[in-house]
Amino acid sequence: PPGRGTPEQGAAVYQAKCVACHGPAGAGASAPRLVGGIGTLATKSPVRTVGSFWPYAPTVFDYIRRAMPFDRPLSLTDDEVYAVTAYLLAADGIVPRDAVMDARTLAQVKMPNRDGFLPSDERPDTRSVRCMKECGAGR
Repeated sequence: PPGRGTPEQGAAVYQAKCVACHGPAGAGASAPRLVGGIGTLATKSPVRTVGSFWPYAPTVFDYIRRAMPFDRPLSLTDDEVYAVTAYLLAADGIVPRDAVMDARTLAQVKMPNRDGFLPSDERPDTRSVRCMKECGAGR
């Protein structure tokens, strides 16, 4: 949607509306940790955060917009959501601290785990055989 936000603006929104659950600087509290963990998913102690796990930045924006704050979902303005998203991405070094996030720039962000999701599941028990292709072979 229309709107924009910067990490600096996001820090203020985060302090006012997110820190109580997600802790200082997104380190986690009663709600999950939001920053850090990049490069840990393949280790024995993976840390799933916005920067380490999520494949697309617009998905982060959408989740925050629809679900946060937990006790008041849909209460943030689009500018506040862009700002908080920018703040979290900057905290992990994914975007510069002077970045301006809007619909265009957010879609251009390359998340660290973008290529960590597989396009298809190749396990044999998940592949289906089309009946019409195979049915006539044995007749």
